[in-house]
Amino acid sequence: MSTLDRWRLMLGKFADQRLQGSGGGLSDAYGRMDRALEFLYGREYQGRGLRNDLAPGSLDPSQLTLVTWLSEVRELFPNDTVEIIEKHALDRYGLTELVTDPQTLERLEPNQQLLRTLLALRNHLHGEVLHLARRIVKQVVDEIRSKLEPEVRQTLSGRLNRFRHSPMAAAQNFDPIGTLRKNLKHYDRQRQQLVIEQLRFFERNTRRLPWDIILCVDQSGSMADSVIHSAVMAGILAGLPAFRVKIVVFDTNVVDLSAYADDPVEMLMRVQLGGGTDIGQALRYCSQLVENPHRTVLVLVTDFCEGAAPAELVRAVAKLAETRVKVLGLAALDGQAHPMYDRQMAERLAACGMEIAALTPQRLAHWLLKVIS
Repeated sequence: MSTLDRWRLMLGKFADQRLQGSGGGLSDAYGRMDRALEFLYGREYQGRGLRNDLAPGSLDPSQLTLVTWLSEVRELFPNDTVEIIEKHALDRYGLTELVTDPQTLERLEPNQQLLRTLLALRNHLHGEVLHLARRIVKQVVDEIRSKLEPEVRQTLSGRLNRFRHSPMAAAQNFDPIGTLRKNLKHYDRQRQQLVIEQLRFFERNTRRLPWDIILCVDQSGSMADSVIHSAVMAGILAGLPAFRVKIVVFDTNVVDLSAYADDPVEMLMRVQLGGGTDIGQALRYCSQLVENPHRTVLVLVTDFCEGAAPAELVRAVAKLAETRVKVLGLAALDGQAHPMYDRQMAERLAACGMEIAALTPQRLAHWLLKVIS
């Protein structure tokens, strides 16, 4: 960012003409930042009695709403800047419609973007708004779960037993070779066709496997989408008899939410996004939850941006690997499922026994199946 770009963002839209006259107007790359800052700090002009119509005309995109603005701010600025901007919005400019007015909240479309916003402002939700927020959280979580659960359950509820057959017909369990063998005696030589009188299907092996799954989830400000999907995934896994699920969330503190592993809504209502990151401390806590290392999978969901001493994190991972706990470092994904993480730190952890991957929830289910098979 050039010095003139910095000055333009600080001074606001009324500085446009003078800076352009100096050959230094705001470049297109920072237009989104400018609109996000103007949405909030443009109120300063009105607060001082200046007319808003003094602003020059423009062909800018349509005005931001409160929800889209909050989402833009969290995407465009570093976490420490986001905290300052949100604090100014609530305390300095009284931008509290979302967290104080049930009618405003009720008019908003329930979606993952709104869910991220509600989680970010969780501490400001009270009374009727809190009850309405909980209902929105449940609606969005149920929608996400309905998309994920069928495939995850199909993957993890039992491996195909290719030695026994089942009378229950399911297309995905169809045994083509067994069907051919069973019906060869019905081959019509005259018409040169195989007459199928009986279809064969594999039976699913539902033998209970005593595996403990520990989800250790980074709840720092940039991890909202990963926190949401981790909560939903924990609820799905907790509903499968083959697993015992524990879930821990952390920033610079560690919160054990294992009691709510089967209830994603309740879990998310207890999450507090923001703060720093101490991954090593969280892993040391999770190590205390391990009862049978040989039957334990620990999934660390994070961007690997360690705020504490990196050596302590490396030591914690190495110790878990030495005890034969299967450790997966699951890199954070953005809204388009692109990985966002500190690759250098991830490589250090991989060198001491952690498997590193960037997986969607569906792919995580396939990875777990590979581990427990």
